[in-house]
Amino acid sequence: MDNTDNTEVHGSPTERVAAAFRRIAEVDRPEVWITLRAQREVTAEAAALERRLAAGEVLPLAGVLVAVKDNIDVAGLPTTAACPDFAYTPEVTASAVERLVAAGALVLGKTNLDQFATGLVGTRSPYGAVRHAVHPELISGGSSSGSAVAVALGIADIGIGTDTAGSGRVPAALHGIVGIKATLGIIPAHGVVPACADYDAVTVFATDLDRAVAAARVMTGRDDRDPRSRTWPADIRLAAPRQPRLAVPRAEDLAALTPGYRKAFAETVAAVTESGIVTKEIDISGLLEAALLLYDGSIVAERYTAVGAFLDTAPAGADPTVAAIIAAAGRTTGPGFAADLDTLARAESAAEELLREFDGLLLPTTTEHPSIEAVQADPITINRRMGTYTNFCNLLDMAAVAIPGAPTADGEPFGVMVVTPAFTDQVGIDLAARIAGVDSPTLVADGVDLAVFGAHLRGQTLHWQLEEIGARFTGEIETTDAYRLTALDTTPPKPGLVRHGPGLGAPIVGELFRVSRAGLGGFLAELPPPMALTSIELADGRSVIGFACTYESAVSATDITAFRGWKAYSQRKN
Repeated sequence: MDNTDNTEVHGSPTERVAAAFRRIAEVDRPEVWITLRAQREVTAEAAALERRLAAGEVLPLAGVLVAVKDNIDVAGLPTTAACPDFAYTPEVTASAVERLVAAGALVLGKTNLDQFATGLVGTRSPYGAVRHAVHPELISGGSSSGSAVAVALGIADIGIGTDTAGSGRVPAALHGIVGIKATLGIIPAHGVVPACADYDAVTVFATDLDRAVAAARVMTGRDDRDPRSRTWPADIRLAAPRQPRLAVPRAEDLAALTPGYRKAFAETVAAVTESGIVTKEIDISGLLEAALLLYDGSIVAERYTAVGAFLDTAPAGADPTVAAIIAAAGRTTGPGFAADLDTLARAESAAEELLREFDGLLLPTTTEHPSIEAVQADPITINRRMGTYTNFCNLLDMAAVAIPGAPTADGEPFGVMVVTPAFTDQVGIDLAARIAGVDSPTLVADGVDLAVFGAHLRGQTLHWQLEEIGARFTGEIETTDAYRLTALDTTPPKPGLVRHGPGLGAPIVGELFRVSRAGLGGFLAELPPPMALTSIELADGRSVIGFACTYESAVSATDITAFRGWKAYSQRKN
């Protein structure tokens, strides 16, 4: 099933705002927020939103409540990046948040984070360690800690974060929620305080995949204000195959996991296999080695470029662990940076070859769930370990979807990730949905609708050609009564659809697929005679591109219009 836009909110926008602020008071977690907007301001925006809806305006995210990580600009609200001395008040909202608001979302405020988005623990902030939503003695995960906890506590519908090393995925895993980290640049980073500018991604948290994807879909698209932003390519894959293959790590590659997490991952893989997804163990040691370059190599110099000069002034609010990491990044060398870029290029090529026969890679999101006390006692080692399976993703230009896996033996959340190559985000969403046992929502709206009526139907001889280009099934269709169907004398057998005129035929049953522009071009370039691609009139009033045949070939073929479709004819014939 194709769920393009099924995000639901309950209650009017003003009712939802009131409920959110009641929840804020109830949970009493001041460390979640750095700047919480006044309730009257958000209520006034909600009332204005209701008037727009009453006037007939269509807003796909109307009334959705958003918590924004405080390294992302919202006009009129301070941006601190969790460092008070760094604070400034932007006049322009970051493009990703701007797009959410334009779609009807309401911003509640700015959330706490590991300072300058440096950390996976959520404790590195002068505004306080962000405690886990359910177990306050445990860490929330970082650096997008406040945004994730605001969602997990039921305050915000979606949380907006960033992810350079895993910050949009680790907090999701620790709370049993969804985290989407799209291909780099697909969601513009305009208005984001950079951590490592070449590897920063704006991310989204939600309690379910539908809502997370709905937000991500709104935020995607190039913005000229971000020179690193990107668009979906012409040959994008728009769906995972019906019988997908997932790579999973070998036992030796899971050594970093705690015993409880290792057992939960094994149970998750077993459930995935039982669902019909083919899994195969592979050696991911090369990916894990590439991950070390983010902090142990010269790539970390990008963190110094972002805020190193500011931290060199020794501001009073600087977190000592963060300051030390960034200061060390300033001591890297140009030749070292160039060498690491070469290493990354080779690692990216090796990763592509490693995963060539698979549709994605299933990984544990993180290694453990430590206490705040343990992290404060050892702020470096634990943090480093928690990024074992997330750090390589942006370095190697991959997309990832974090979802809950099988719970641990004591019932605590355990998270897994579906990792896919750049621009195959929709494939990752489809796989994540299948693992979660839900219908897959549509992230990528690009492409062209293609109507098929014969050998390309699901279960028919040439359907593999649609799967090969990643075509997405969007539903069954009928033509108007202007068409007749014939059985052509071809190999393999296929029908020919020809328009005769209104009332001169019958509604013919077919299927509609969304294909990439390049995929459609490939079909056109290789189309054998007597087939053609033309505009097809559907019974619901739409006109789409579809398969037909030449009039001359139809004249000499067997008329099968009475069967109303190729499958019915084939079944009757057999």
